[in-house]
Amino acid sequence: MQHVSFSSFCFFFFFFLFFFIFLLTPNDEVSATSTLSVDIINKTCKTCSDRSSVVNYTFCSASLQEIPVSHVTNLQGLAIVAMELALQNATNTLSIIKELVNNETLGPSSLACLSDCSLLYSDGVVTLVDTVGAFLTGQYGNADAWVSAVMQGTATCEEGFQDMELVSPLTKENYSLFQLCDVLLCIMNLLDSDVKS
Repeated sequence: MQHVSFSSFCFFFFFFLFFFIFLLTPNDEVSATSTLSVDIINKTCKTCSDRSSVVNYTFCSASLQEIPVSHVTNLQGLAIVAMELALQNATNTLSIIKELVNNETLGPSSLACLSDCSLLYSDGVVTLVDTVGAFLTGQYGNADAWVSAVMQGTATCEEGFQDMELVSPLTKENYSLFQLCDVLLCIMNLLDSDVKS
């Protein structure tokens, strides 16, 4: 029996998800959306950066435009893009942690912190996959709580190094995932307020 790796699963999952979203969008709406996609991204990022002291407009805009499908999408699609970016970040950070753990120059305190971060990021990856399912079924409350948990995991990872008075080798990754999750929370809140109005 052949096993599929987690990264392959994620790739195919998101490929079919984006394909599904694209097929559900009428062709004339796709061309109109393509024209307005940068405006949607810019407006969303402006709103999110205005609402959050964490979200950096430039980071948000550059991140959401990084994935080509975000150029032909709506607010729901942008949420999916943000989820994919967060999942990629968490998965890449796990690879970085694995490389750092193999660094023979790190002391036991650093290795203990990295071990904790590895557990937090592993849980975060699973949680982000669950978030996609909750989001797609309209369970925004669950998705919101789970994304918040991932954000807390990045903060806990960073604080572990600070508590040991060590310089974190994951500051950039922790902050990026925290921002991506904050963008995702903002987008889900915008969608939730649209549903309620």
